[in-house]
Amino acid sequence: MVASTELEHRSGTGVAQVDPRDEPSAEWGWHGTFPKGRQLAGWIVAIILLGMLNGPHQSNIENYILVLTALTIMAGLVWDLRRQRASWRR
Repeated sequence: MVASTELEHRSGTGVAQVDPRDEPSAEWGWHGTFPKGRQLAGWIVAIILLGMLNGPHQSNIENYILVLTALTIMAGLVWDLRRQRASWRR
């Protein structure tokens, strides 16, 4: 007997079930992302990093690392926002 590639349909819904081998999170009911939560958390982390600038540092290298990390996070967040806005055009 050859295995079928068709997924079983839930009774009464007509919707195909998600194969847990393709998406393991479907086993426990989660399937999605938090785009607004990701943005909020990223901006909070960048602000906290910049807030750490006024501390007892021995040299300025710590300040450079903090600013570089915060700017990298901010650039990624701006890129993510632009990517989300343009996604409807595709």
